[in-house]
Amino acid sequence: MSSSSNKRAPTTATQRLKQDYLRIKKDPVPYICAEPLPSNILEWHYVVRGPEMTPYEGGYYHGKLVFPREFPFKPPSIYMITPNGRFKCNTRLCLSITDFHPDTWNPAWSVSTILTGLLSFMVEKGPTLGSIETSDFTKRQLAAQSLVFNLKDKVFCELFPEVVEEIKQKQKAQDELSSRPQALPLPDVVPDGETHHGQNGLQLLNGHAPGAGPHLAGLQQANPPPSRQRWSNRGHRSRARHGLAGRAAGRRVDLPDFWG
Repeated sequence: MSSSSNKRAPTTATQRLKQDYLRIKKDPVPYICAEPLPSNILEWHYVVRGPEMTPYEGGYYHGKLVFPREFPFKPPSIYMITPNGRFKCNTRLCLSITDFHPDTWNPAWSVSTILTGLLSFMVEKGPTLGSIETSDFTKRQLAAQSLVFNLKDKVFCELFPEVVEEIKQKQKAQDELSSRPQALPLPDVVPDGETHHGQNGLQLLNGHAPGAGPHLAGLQQANPPPSRQRWSNRGHRSRARHGLAGRAAGRRVDLPDFWG
């Protein structure tokens, strides 16, 4: 009797998983796609696309579901493979929909139900066995790194060719964006006779605020250096006109030693 039961169990699991596969293809789970191994229908792999407005946005998270021979009467194990900042990698996760809690398992739950529950728990912050605590900054870094990480995974590339192409297109767009020359900010100095507004909102003429030259000249006249008491009027006006521009454009900046 026991031997006959063991033979029927995989058939039951296979039939149910085939039904779930057709269901998930007809009605996909938002942000998630899943495929069973061609050689073993009891092992499914999934990819979670990081939802918008979360620290996982832009990331791709690969994991797997391992179903028991007694499925759907017993729950599966869930693993996350891609580093994500929420769950440990390659570790059984303790969720109410996994084999950690067979007492709360409902045989009516499908693969879609399991993946929906996983995503719901992923974007929350509640602790559980197999979860970790990291900052949102770390999660965003891992989201950016997940693209390259997944492309190195042979199973990922074989099961999800469309996702692989999507990732490559995203990488190409990022590379093109980063290779574009950055626009430099315009200086305050403008051609003679033109009016320009500086960063402080003051109107500039030839790069100087109105009255800046004479004001500085007045200070210089009030306290002239002993060696420069006999400036000519022409030289004085030239310095007042070009002094600020010379300081802004020709000032030498000494970098610290550790700058290299």
